[in-house]
Amino acid sequence: MTRWPLPEPMRAALDAAAQAAALGEVPIGAVIVKEGRVIAAAHNTPRVDHDPTAHAEVMAIRAAAAALGQERLTGCELWVTLEPCAMCAGAIVHARLARVYYAASDPKGGAVEHGAKVFDAPGCLHRPDVYSGIGEAEAADLLRKFFKARR
Repeated sequence: MTRWPLPEPMRAALDAAAQAAALGEVPIGAVIVKEGRVIAAAHNTPRVDHDPTAHAEVMAIRAAAAALGQERLTGCELWVTLEPCAMCAGAIVHARLARVYYAASDPKGGAVEHGAKVFDAPGCLHRPDVYSGIGEAEAADLLRKFFKARR
């Protein structure tokens, strides 16, 4: 079986996830791309920052908004290693991200294809295009190894 190289933004998100793991954080990484250029990269930091909202997606959205000097990330893409939770999906909606690419599905905590399915809710203000499974094996492997080491 031939494996295609991962798109650079997902490779960067996976690298950010590995940085999170090195800090003892759940290995989830995210990058935001505008016009083909990464403008923000982040990873989970809830434990380090003592902040339950410091998920990779939220941190990347904050950094991208600061970099662009605006709260709307119209035309931007989010690349993340795990299906966003309900909080992160809500932040994606409010940021007006155009596209979301995520690696591994999260049947337990995800809210895009699973759980709340935030983007499918009738009252959803904005619905990004969603693409899943890009880099799924690598992201799932990072998570498995992280949790196995802690059991």
